[in-house]
Amino acid sequence: MSQIIALTNQKGGVGKTTSAVNLAASLVALGRRVLLVDLDPQGHASMGSGIDKHDLDISVLDVLLGEANARDAVVGNLPAGHDVLPGNGDLTAAEVELLQRDERQGRLAVALGSLKDDYDLILIDCPPSLNMLTVNALTAADGVLIPLQCEFYALEGLSALLGTIEQIQQSVNPALQISGILRTMYDKRMSLTREVDSQLRSYFGDRLLKATIPRNVKLAEAPSHGLPVNQYARLSRGNQAYRVLAREMLKRLAA
Repeated sequence: MSQIIALTNQKGGVGKTTSAVNLAASLVALGRRVLLVDLDPQGHASMGSGIDKHDLDISVLDVLLGEANARDAVVGNLPAGHDVLPGNGDLTAAEVELLQRDERQGRLAVALGSLKDDYDLILIDCPPSLNMLTVNALTAADGVLIPLQCEFYALEGLSALLGTIEQIQQSVNPALQISGILRTMYDKRMSLTREVDSQLRSYFGDRLLKATIPRNVKLAEAPSHGLPVNQYARLSRGNQAYRVLAREMLKRLAA
């Protein structure tokens, strides 16, 4: 049975989707069966995996609303080897639609329950906001991976996310854990990065992952080709960083 990890941060532009796609691809390269769930209305995780988000017969929204089976919506045979439960702009309607449905918080958990035996890991790319989609992801997840950019506002708003995680733990998912804090766009040559780094170490301790994701041109270019970086630029620093992250995540999950 697989472990489900939600990648979330309500602040946009922190490398959340980049991390979801490239971590999925790196885990596949290490021999794991991986499903990536695109729960972000922008649909960038689908696009970055080689899927045309504008040409979907069935999306994750149909699954959430009970109008399609999760297995029927999964797209496979993609370049990096991971499967995708795709999403697109239709998800913008999910907030209103889900509020009118029964068991609205647990619909993703039910859908993924039918797929858990098919995968070693399921990664969920959450929207950059604390809405009903994010609540569904946290209700379904075993762990949370929080990408965090090393900048002045790194901790801004993070307390709201941690508060939401605590509420989910207390109400519907007591087993939910923080799997790690991932530093992205990392450049240790910058004094600001080192200062934020020190704050994060003091605040999060062992929850701060050793792996860091650097600023890297190849990482930025890969999505426009519909490929993860290990398919686009195998020798890049970006690919090496995500391989290190994948290994660290597997060790943490095993522990």
